Amino acid sequence: MKEAQPRTIFLKDYQKPPFLIDETVLHFDLNEQGATVKSRLSVRRNPEAELTTSDLTLDGVDLELVSIAIDGVALSEGQYAVTEEGLKVIGVADTFLLECETLIKPQEITCLEGLYKSSSMFCTQCEAEGFRRITYYLDRPDVMSRFTTTITADKTLYPVLLSNGNEVERGDLESGRHFVRWEDPFRKPCYLFALVAGDLLNIDDQYVTASGRKVSLRMFVEPQNKDKCEHALSSLKASMKWDEDVYGREYDLDIFMIVAVDDFNMGAMENKGLNIFNSSCVLAKPDTATDSTYQRIEAIVAHEYFHNWSGNRVTCRDWFQLSLKEGFTVFRDAEFSADMNSRTVKRIEDVNLLRTAQFAEDSGPMSHPVRPSSFIEISNFYTLTIYEKGAEVVGMIHRLLGEELFRKGSDLYFERHDGQAVTTDDFVQAMQDASGKDLTQFKRWYDIAGTPVIDVDYQYDEQAQLFTLTLSQSCPSTEGDADEKPFHIPFTFALLDSNGCNIPLIQNDDAVFANAPTELVLDFVETEQTFKFQHIEKEPVPSLLRGFSAPVKVKNTFSRDQLLFLMMNETDGFNRWDAGQRLSADIIQSIAEDYMHGRALNVDARLVNAYRGLLVSKSIDKALLSKMLMLPTESYLIELADEANIEAIHHARNLVRDTLAEKLKIELLRCYQENTDVGAAYSADFNSIARRSLKNSALNILLSAGDSDALVLAEKQFVSATNMTDESAALIALVNSDFVSQRESALNTFYAKWKADPQVVEQWLSIQCTSAKSGTLEAVKRLMTHEAFDIKNPNKVRSVIGAFCNHNLINFHNLSGEGYQFLADNVIKLNKLNPQIASRLVTPLTRGKKFNQERQALMQAQLHRILSEENLSKDVYEVVSKSIK
Repeated sequence: MKEAQPRTIFLKDYQKPPFLIDETVLHFDLNEQGATVKSRLSVRRNPEAELTTSDLTLDGVDLELVSIAIDGVALSEGQYAVTEEGLKVIGVADTFLLECETLIKPQEITCLEGLYKSSSMFCTQCEAEGFRRITYYLDRPDVMSRFTTTITADKTLYPVLLSNGNEVERGDLESGRHFVRWEDPFRKPCYLFALVAGDLLNIDDQYVTASGRKVSLRMFVEPQNKDKCEHALSSLKASMKWDEDVYGREYDLDIFMIVAVDDFNMGAMENKGLNIFNSSCVLAKPDTATDSTYQRIEAIVAHEYFHNWSGNRVTCRDWFQLSLKEGFTVFRDAEFSADMNSRTVKRIEDVNLLRTAQFAEDSGPMSHPVRPSSFIEISNFYTLTIYEKGAEVVGMIHRLLGEELFRKGSDLYFERHDGQAVTTDDFVQAMQDASGKDLTQFKRWYDIAGTPVIDVDYQYDEQAQLFTLTLSQSCPSTEGDADEKPFHIPFTFALLDSNGCNIPLIQNDDAVFANAPTELVLDFVETEQTFKFQHIEKEPVPSLLRGFSAPVKVKNTFSRDQLLFLMMNETDGFNRWDAGQRLSADIIQSIAEDYMHGRALNVDARLVNAYRGLLVSKSIDKALLSKMLMLPTESYLIELADEANIEAIHHARNLVRDTLAEKLKIELLRCYQENTDVGAAYSADFNSIARRSLKNSALNILLSAGDSDALVLAEKQFVSATNMTDESAALIALVNSDFVSQRESALNTFYAKWKADPQVVEQWLSIQCTSAKSGTLEAVKRLMTHEAFDIKNPNKVRSVIGAFCNHNLINFHNLSGEGYQFLADNVIKLNKLNPQIASRLVTPLTRGKKFNQERQALMQAQLHRILSEENLSKDVYEVVSKSIK
């Protein structure tokens, strides 16, 4: 490592910048051997800074300084100093014009930060600290400046030259070169800077804002992807209208641009007016993209567009406040997706991710609050806690305030802080000021790591017709937090009668029975708190934490019979699905326990009957039914266990799946046939997606259990499919089956057909690597030598190494420890190429505490091996060092 122990940065040490940059003028000269960057910065001393200094210190990494001048006068060597982390200019005035010229080599940048080359295209990624790889600058989000950017390049190779803001000038130069100049009228931090240069096609559209302004919409892609833009542009226009309707936010520039890039560390980036997207997150057409890809693109396009206000116009003061923009914007894009599709299904998908992955993060070595107190490398904190839990925190404010007051709070937040870099406290304060609701206690959600646990006790007094609910809360903390003050938890609650109908909830004798609500958001603010409900004539079944109203764990207080009742009768769609998950998990856990002790294995017949009831029901929503047919994942079952036995979990889950396939074959085949639209044109509308999802869920259950009739259906669907959803679903079913020759034939056919399409090939790789049947470690290693794999491409790495280690748990956790060694080998290799990807890849090795001592020791050995590497990046060092016992 460059340092024995990289420096930790603490929130408590934050100080305002000693200097500000009012205007930033950039000139890029792009060439095949490198790029020259000239910057002209209008700098002034910050009158509000706590620390005064006579020297200006700028950030800079891997830059070659050509020249430097202040107010037009070149500096001599004694007036500045170049360091490993930047540039110090000695003895500057209160205001001055700083001019620098630097040389960079984008073609050699494999970490995909700053300005780099992706295939034949120049592009940038500056969040979080990539701009310092472009030129010397105050690379921090609380330094906001107005940018003017001029780009020059060979006109034949790079006819398209893009940057932030509005185009103001273009022209031809000598020697076949040309230039384009862009001006962004809005102040922004440098992490929102973007540049793209390439030979790209643009697909044009237009949006008319609520006030009547015409905004040009342009999507830039490589020529072979010109027919994959329609869905992204439609999603963009839907996002723009939704943000106007729901938040009153109009777009503010004359043009909005999207660029698709193959080599990209993230999903997308919200650079002002010029959003850069990972190709896998923006390109779609029916025969190459699945329904889930269509929905993911819709959500990501919305997310990046919504950042124009929640992230760009109002940005974060420092990187500890990252969830200020990301948590709020994830909440906004989730609400958008819920409005566009099914609110219940969207909630199920979000909570599944939260409970499987974010809860694991909360209890692991990298656990941190939504607003972290420290970090070594900020790139490690683009986490599920920041994004998903951060969104849940905003969602809880929404539940506590209600729709109208939350809108008043967001209006106040945007008006009060437009053009500023602010904190999560500023966000909560705006919500409090607009609503009048005291949110002081609520702010603990931002500062305490860990997942709160709620114990539920309830009693019914038939004589008094009184139902008493007692809640108690605790929060296991991984940060040694001794403060045990309670959280403010919105606990959504209802009572159901024997017919599954909601019962009026009366907490006060004076309440009018006819007007009593049938669902309440309880303000749970004490360590232990009791709520009483009167005039309950017969013993009810409680409906707890409806809609998953807070990111907490509720200890299961229900019997299997109660879970069956809720699974069949619950009026809250999320809780109905959750009851099925809890019942299935309980049965799988019991079978796993029997498996470990050599006892006879039996599947509770009540589960089979419950699924039969769902399949024959004519009233249940197809999208919800599709979700309910999916058994709890192995990842979730591991998260539920105190000590997970992966072999027992895998065997027990398969036994339940196979039993359902055997006992419900007739119903599953009927479900498949009833939801098969032969010859119908593809549509990405919600109802069509629901039908395909339900059909393919039924097929997967049957074929995974080895049903020969399902094999015939899968082979026919694979050959005749007119869209990628059905084609890939058939392939997945075949790959997860025991029919070896059919599996290999389908894989070869699929690759031969789609090998020219990178996004489809990524699906092909991932399908194999996640399969317990085909994705053995040896098979995964062979794929890494395949022509389709490139370790320098993050999407390929995620599709192979990430897919195997995160989702093929039975093979990754093989007791030989070879899976752990395989992951460590690739983390070490990627540490030298792309530290961000390496640090994110290492996560499965940090989750050892869920397993026995033997597996923990094997994981720890690999972590020690990684840590012993020379020149270990800060990214990898932070994750690994925190994970070693």
